[in-house]
Amino acid sequence: MATAPSNLRTQFKTELTCGICLELFTRPKETSLTIQPLINEGRNIMESYLSFLRSLREEEKNLDEKKKQTDSSIIQAYNQMVEKLIKRRDHLLAELDENHTKNLLRIQIERETVLADINELSAACDQAEQELQQGLEEFFILQTTLKDVVGKYRQKATPTPVQTQPAVFQPTDTPVPVLGHVMAQSLPSAPILAAPASSIEYAARGTGHQPQKMTFGGEGSETGQFMDPCSVTVSDEGVVIVADYRNQRIQGFTLQGTFIGQFPTVVSEEQKMGPNDVAMDGKGNLWVVGGTLNSDFAVQYSKQGRVLRKFDLQTSGWVRGVAVDTTRNHILITHTTGDWCPQGEVQVFRPDGTLVGTVGRQQGMEHPQYITVDGEGNILVSDWGNNCVYVYNEDGQFLFQFGGEGSGTGQLNSPRGICIDRAANIIVADMRNSRVEMFDKTGKFLKHITTDMKGPRAVAMATQGQIVITDYYDNKVSIFQNF
Repeated sequence: MATAPSNLRTQFKTELTCGICLELFTRPKETSLTIQPLINEGRNIMESYLSFLRSLREEEKNLDEKKKQTDSSIIQAYNQMVEKLIKRRDHLLAELDENHTKNLLRIQIERETVLADINELSAACDQAEQELQQGLEEFFILQTTLKDVVGKYRQKATPTPVQTQPAVFQPTDTPVPVLGHVMAQSLPSAPILAAPASSIEYAARGTGHQPQKMTFGGEGSETGQFMDPCSVTVSDEGVVIVADYRNQRIQGFTLQGTFIGQFPTVVSEEQKMGPNDVAMDGKGNLWVVGGTLNSDFAVQYSKQGRVLRKFDLQTSGWVRGVAVDTTRNHILITHTTGDWCPQGEVQVFRPDGTLVGTVGRQQGMEHPQYITVDGEGNILVSDWGNNCVYVYNEDGQFLFQFGGEGSGTGQLNSPRGICIDRAANIIVADMRNSRVEMFDKTGKFLKHITTDMKGPRAVAMATQGQIVITDYYDNKVSIFQNF
């Protein structure tokens, strides 16, 4: 190949050198054009983050303001409820005063009538005595006058006791007024899912042991719903039996919350009662205590709801509890008398209704309701009037009591349902404290089983180790495992 002229080689070398310089001088300018947009983008992102932080501060201010408003609403609701209670109290006292005034007026009218009769008889007798002392000139006139007066009252009926109607106060069975509920507002974008018939969740919050809870029911009269589920027991086969007070029925469920069946708590063909409490005897039959408007009963039902036997109970106007001492085949029923100064006791019956004896009056029980018998035959009674639990041996001799009014550790406020677990620990529904507590067999506090129920009312142990609790306010039943 021919060699290029020297002037061409010089020109090519010059052009090559200028191209390299051009690349070197122009590259920083292109790099600057590439980095600056990234810087701008980074600062824009940073500004959006700062804007988010400012929105968080605004949200904190809004939350504080909403909390103040909610605080004010709760206080206002409380004040309004107190005002209503005061008005109701004044109304009741006014009714009582009116009733008392009417009774006193009846007595006063009767007193004045009888005093007038006494004065007439006294005057006639006094006049006759004076004239007898003066002589017998007007004997026939005197005899006629006195005879007329005495004859008048001889035919007149003797005064009978005045029929007064003293008023009595019947408190409602609502342990504590409910102001309302505090709930978190739903997020605007969150979908609302229909709640299932039963749900499973972890009852405890935070770290540590978390008992699993399954809940079913809800307010209503349909199958599987409740209106005051005031009692519960569990059969050896694991059937959860719930006394549904205002629906006047007994319902049965599996330990998974599945409805099994129901039967009405009939007393006779024409009459049903509201069941206060239910207990199971050694043969699997149910003893239910409750009442109609004017009568109280203890009724034994078969598993199918057939009435096997019943006996009348002394009407008291207070709710009752029932337990079965399967060893002695005794039916234990709580009983309260009196309105202003209530006195309570446990009545012990044979299945035919024969009263064997009573337990607890010497300890000053006020409102005993729920009752259970442990494996040793000891009798345990919760008294929501005295805020304690009484313990007696199998012969009814007092052993000890525990609890006491308050919300501190081991204290109780309107204790209701009571049962014994497999380790002989005592489980108590502490209703007004919205919790269920566990004590050992000596009454020493062990732990809280749950603190997130509104109104725990009745408790029962299943043979598989679960605990079943009814909620009076929510009209639901919860089953706890691994508690």
